[in-house]
Amino acid sequence: MDPQNLTHVSEFLLLGLSEDPELQPLLFGLFLSMYLLTVLGNLFIILAVSSNLHLHIPMYFFLSNLSMVDIGFTSVTIPKMLMDIHTHHRIISYGDCLIQLSFFVFFGCMDNLLLAVMAYDRFVAICQPLHYPVIMNPNLCVFMVLVSFFLSLLDSQLHCLMVSQLTFCTEVEIPHFFCDPSQLLNLVCSNTTTRKILVYIIGAILAGVPVSVILFSYTQIVSSILRIPLSGGKYKAFSTCVSHLSVVCLFYGTAIGVYLSSAVSSSLRSGAAATVMYSVVTPLLNPFIYSLRNRDIKRALQRLLSRPA
Repeated sequence: MDPQNLTHVSEFLLLGLSEDPELQPLLFGLFLSMYLLTVLGNLFIILAVSSNLHLHIPMYFFLSNLSMVDIGFTSVTIPKMLMDIHTHHRIISYGDCLIQLSFFVFFGCMDNLLLAVMAYDRFVAICQPLHYPVIMNPNLCVFMVLVSFFLSLLDSQLHCLMVSQLTFCTEVEIPHFFCDPSQLLNLVCSNTTTRKILVYIIGAILAGVPVSVILFSYTQIVSSILRIPLSGGKYKAFSTCVSHLSVVCLFYGTAIGVYLSSAVSSSLRSGAAATVMYSVVTPLLNPFIYSLRNRDIKRALQRLLSRPA
């Protein structure tokens, strides 16, 4: 690429999911409904846990943190997308793009780490039930959430620093509804091999370690459940993990689907559509999964909704 084609851009153009004018009202209504349900559903989980003393235990402490992260995860991208559809103004400034990117990476990484922490909590509860209150004490629970927070913050700042040092071409159209790091790398005119390798290494560490923890935890959980002699005891032990396991499969299944669809399809828009699954649909379904599969959450929500104003 010639040097005259290189520039330090001041703004980007977000192409969104579709440029068809007839689809814009449908997309606006659909994503507005999904966003409101996501916020309300996760807020109800947070309020139910905080208002019920019986739910002040590690499992629900982590769940309420996951709900807060899910609200932040969707709030980073959907309001901007809705505003772009409503105003027909798809421009995002360079500074706002970096902020959106860093928050998206932060909440995505935090979601990933919290799922691993919750898997470890279930491992201790089922495999070492007598030592559970001692091991999963309040100090350790707060410490694990803080570690997840600072690791996610470090990951987001590394991505932000890397992107801020890139030099973009004059063509600054992003075929996505937000500033996705991988799409930004495609707009760079200079060689980005080193930076891509760095992104893959960071991603392998911050995604590989939580996945390893989850796989190890559930391997041990399944092994422990199989050793329980009574079928009723097996069902009771496994029922405490069903909700979390469903969320794990949904989050990682859709995330893997994004990369597979991007690799198989030559269309850049396919990656944007697939991203909707783990960045919008998963946070939307999480509160429903936990409330439908968990009796304690059901009772807490019923008490919360039955209270007088």
